[in-house]
Amino acid sequence: MPMFKAPFNGYSVKFSPFYESRLAVATAQNFGILGNGRIHVLELAPGAPGVTESVAYDTADAVYDVCWSESHDSVLVAAIGDGSVKIYDTALPPPSNPIRSFQEHGREVHSVDYNPTRRDSFLTSSWDDTVKLWAMDRPASIRTFKEHAYCVYQATWNPKHGDVFASASGDCTLRIWDVREPGSTMIIPAHDFELLSCDWNKYDDCILATSSVDKTIKVWDVRSYRVPLAVLNGHGYAVKKVKFSPHRRNLIASCSYDMTVCLWDYMVEDALVGRYDHHTEFAVGIDMSVLVEGLMASTGWDELVYVWQQGMDPRAS
Repeated sequence: MPMFKAPFNGYSVKFSPFYESRLAVATAQNFGILGNGRIHVLELAPGAPGVTESVAYDTADAVYDVCWSESHDSVLVAAIGDGSVKIYDTALPPPSNPIRSFQEHGREVHSVDYNPTRRDSFLTSSWDDTVKLWAMDRPASIRTFKEHAYCVYQATWNPKHGDVFASASGDCTLRIWDVREPGSTMIIPAHDFELLSCDWNKYDDCILATSSVDKTIKVWDVRSYRVPLAVLNGHGYAVKKVKFSPHRRNLIASCSYDMTVCLWDYMVEDALVGRYDHHTEFAVGIDMSVLVEGLMASTGWDELVYVWQQGMDPRAS
């Protein structure tokens, strides 16, 4: 399967929603603690095992997350460790990038997510305990959501409702927000330890998953959230990212500090349906292609990006 070696530690990987062979990777020097960052735009070679880099952008600080625009096929947004949010256009020459840079967050920006329904706005979450709403054509953020008491590690849009998003925080809560409302509409005390990520089910807009330092993934129904629908045990350390499949209702992918990527069917008793141990350091980034069913990508602190088909060994050539 295709593999790419980056010079820095991987943090995030995202498939393009427009081109099935294109990915973006966020990386950070020295494990994101101190140093530069780099964004790689990669192309999968058709019918071949290789991955080629089409362009790379250097940053003065770590890049913790990246996402593609849902309205412009060449535009991506990056979450930077210096508190900035940067916009890149791969159709322009590298010296013309970034095309925009927003400097509002007081600490590291840890996640970025483009609105998949409205396609005109995006969210950022930060270690400054806030989530911010942005639009490409605005010179500053539209709104700041400040309720969390600790770092907000991820904020993600509902796949069907363009005004609704969820946020996962180190304050152990999952919060549901509607941008039309003054405050959060729901607070779920999801875990006893820090929440590291969250994601919505792509087929049921009331179901989401959370992952935590407590090594578990929990699946929630916002219509009845006193008890989780499922608790998925199987990782040996903190679960860094959780992602619902865009093609199968019951399927969840996760990656962990135990260096593995796991696949789960949360509707069955033996929920763990796949485990991949190709990384040799913390596995911290995971994605599933919207355009190609079963195509997955992961990245980790071993500076490697893997792309593979579910059921296959990511290390196989």
